[in-house]
Amino acid sequence: MQRLLTVILACLGMVGALAIDTYLPSIPAIGRHFAVGPVAVQQTLSVFLFTFAFMMLFYGTLSDSFGRRPVILAALAMYTLASFGAALAPTFGWLLAFRALQGLSAGAGSVIGQAIVQDRFSGADAQRIMSHIMMVFGLAPAIAPILGGWLHVSFGWRATFWFLTLFGAVMLLVCWKLLPESLAPDKRHAFHGGAIARNYLKVLGHPQFLLLSLAVGLAFGGLSIYIGAAADFVMAILHLPETAFAWMFIPLISGMVIGSAWGGKRVARYPAGALRRIGYGLMALACVLNVGYTAWSGDRVAVPWAVLPLMVYTFGLAVAMPALQVAALGLFPHNRGLASSMLAFIQMMSFALVSGLVAPQLFGSAFKLACGVAAGLVLSFIACQLAGWAARDTAQAPAA
Repeated sequence: MQRLLTVILACLGMVGALAIDTYLPSIPAIGRHFAVGPVAVQQTLSVFLFTFAFMMLFYGTLSDSFGRRPVILAALAMYTLASFGAALAPTFGWLLAFRALQGLSAGAGSVIGQAIVQDRFSGADAQRIMSHIMMVFGLAPAIAPILGGWLHVSFGWRATFWFLTLFGAVMLLVCWKLLPESLAPDKRHAFHGGAIARNYLKVLGHPQFLLLSLAVGLAFGGLSIYIGAAADFVMAILHLPETAFAWMFIPLISGMVIGSAWGGKRVARYPAGALRRIGYGLMALACVLNVGYTAWSGDRVAVPWAVLPLMVYTFGLAVAMPALQVAALGLFPHNRGLASSMLAFIQMMSFALVSGLVAPQLFGSAFKLACGVAAGLVLSFIACQLAGWAARDTAQAPAA
């Protein structure tokens, strides 16, 4: 039962990842079809990410009040209809509108999935399950652009949205039949605006939680820079065709899957702080290798050397992140859904800002992309250190 739950929650997390990555090989073709420029087409990603992040603020609270299962089912139904509309979009404006609806509905699984883990598990068990979920979830960004490239070449860009429609419908059926409710009615919070606002302010006013969430979001910025620049990196920098996105995404995601498996087996042997240090050390090594190689190669970057540092980076990311996430969510044991929403919102807002605003400024240069990842990691490490200091100050205050 635990393995089935892990797979279901990981697949729910895939809903958003597939909507982001599957259509990336089709971005140039979408621009040609609707006669719009690359900056306009990039907004199909940005509008999805911003609505995705915005709605993450509310899914946890809604699930705290109405239960985990009903909110997930409603969101999956909306996602399936939005994907259906995107597949039939007659104009670029309609495509943007349906992408916004996809974003509003795609985040429920990843937010509520974390709350479900906290409902059913605690401590090292929760961290282990989070690692296993990340390991299975990591398959989506690896498979999606490869599948999207072949769907695009074989059937055109609309085929990717038909695939998303099918995936949404399958997940709706699976959750309807197999996903149990994890929040008992007597543990739910009344849906009162004043009480909800006070809970949000309580979370927002917790320095350690905000710093841990920011550390997670900035570390994932390394991923979001390359995902936001995927079409430019693969086709313009590496000079590869639409069907060659595997060269970027397989190393990128393999590191995450392997790192999640390695970290998940060691949560009982190593304290969370040790895993965080190992993860950050590996990410720093990856940044040094990436910046060094791209500075030395200039415009002559090539596979596999241009992508191997990404594999090291995501390995370290997968080792460090579950410990940070569990620590952040553990600060609010009575508002897990709301805390999960806020954590996911900060992470996805960082993702949206980096991929939608920062990544386009780095187009055309592998060296600039590598430096962008390194800068995000430095900021993430600073936030993590500040969170540790905030925790010590909080612990010392009662004694004083």
